[in-house]
Amino acid sequence: MENLKRLIVVLGPTGSGKSNLAVKLAKKFNGEVISADSRQIYKGMDIGTGKITKKEMEGIPHHLIDVVSPKRRFTVTQYRNLALRAINKIFKKEKLPILCGGTGFYIQSVIDGITIPEVKPDQLLRFNLNKLNIKELFRKLKKIDPERAKIIDRNNPRRLIRAIEIVMKTGKPIPELKKNPLPYPVLMVGLRLPKNELKARIGQRVEKMIKLGLEKEARKFLVPIIGYQEWSLPNPKDLIIQHTIQYAKRQMTWFKKDKRIIWLKTQKEAKKLTKKFLQNISH
Repeated sequence: MENLKRLIVVLGPTGSGKSNLAVKLAKKFNGEVISADSRQIYKGMDIGTGKITKKEMEGIPHHLIDVVSPKRRFTVTQYRNLALRAINKIFKKEKLPILCGGTGFYIQSVIDGITIPEVKPDQLLRFNLNKLNIKELFRKLKKIDPERAKIIDRNNPRRLIRAIEIVMKTGKPIPELKKNPLPYPVLMVGLRLPKNELKARIGQRVEKMIKLGLEKEARKFLVPIIGYQEWSLPNPKDLIIQHTIQYAKRQMTWFKKDKRIIWLKTQKEAKKLTKKFLQNISH
């Protein structure tokens, strides 16, 4: 069994159709899906995070969705530990783990073993950083860790403060951390759509979320996350679309750096590639 261990990663920007592809691959190759989405881990935040529904899962088990309360702090190290546990659980069933999501840092933490130091919160530092507005926080992060600034959600003050805190407490930028890669083969498949098509999909997706009751959900949680933070401002729908498009661009900035990703346009290509990958390993 050891030499048959392998992992498929399905990634791409928000709205690219990766969740559906992961389900199709899981059905075809006897797999289970592990979410790599930093927003879908939160309980109750279903509409605004585009959480996959029971119907859309098509009977395929999904892991690391609805893990923690939005009030709790959840780190990439915690995510990595839970993801590795889920992968091993799937291996024990002699099934194929499929890691699926758009949070590049989560994916990299699993496959490359990149871990962020467990820096204890510095309440005085946080108190002082909380006095800054979002633009000031982003400027500060850009100055001390320009690489992290390129891919972070710049509209999320909690993330910005945490990123600044880690650099200030450790004295080094986040990317310079220890690596402990997985000891078995990994296939990374990326779904990339033409820009106009992705923008149109994001627009349709936001329309659908609003019809499903996004505003009610957002007012219940009041968290600094796209889809939730915009409801206290004028024209929330337009802002959500704009912020989501910007977020998709940042996701692609992260993914473009990883030359291991094989970019595809159709599910058929992905199935063919996965089949070839699995056959090569089993021989």
